[in-house]
Amino acid sequence: MHPLFWVAFQGFTLGAGLIIAIGAQNAFVLRQGLVRRHVLPLVLFCALSDALLIAAGSAGFGSLVASSPLLLRAAAFGGAAFLGVYGFRAFRSAFKAQSLSAEGAANLPLGRALATVAAFTFLNPHVYLDTVVLVGGIAGRYPIGERVWFAGGAMAASFAWFTALGYGARLLAPLFARPVAWRVLDTLIGVVMTALAASLLLSGLAG
Repeated sequence: MHPLFWVAFQGFTLGAGLIIAIGAQNAFVLRQGLVRRHVLPLVLFCALSDALLIAAGSAGFGSLVASSPLLLRAAAFGGAAFLGVYGFRAFRSAFKAQSLSAEGAANLPLGRALATVAAFTFLNPHVYLDTVVLVGGIAGRYPIGERVWFAGGAMAASFAWFTALGYGARLLAPLFARPVAWRVLDTLIGVVMTALAASLLLSGLAG
């Protein structure tokens, strides 16, 4: 393998390891993918947001973010509030009869869908720690030429993951033709959102 391809592969594996996890952003993209609503704009928004943050970190902004406890604390409290509200809505949806379908996700306008995924993306301080600080910090150890390849590999992982998540969700459509599957999904989303909100709140208080 060419040395530069090896550097890109290292960036890809690191990016994939950080991105492929159950989180608010991924859960939202999955839900919209299941109803095949706004999939392309959401996939592009998530992947391009990651690419922007990875590029910023690789350019040296990682140390700036890491050295700003006030910025990270503000993001933690804001993210906790947003995720807490969204988690409550997911639990409420799981126990309401009219929620046993994809109607809520299917009727969500594009503007609200993008605003929601933007909040999931930029109100989560872990996004900055993972993409800007961690990926950017490791990329900064490489010479400038190799750094571009490393960052490019991490960006490619993001594009691959969100494309697979958004468009691969339709393979689960037969399962989600059953009302109980939507109730289970909403309950799991509520658990994930609430747990993330609690984690962000604790990190904000600790910081």
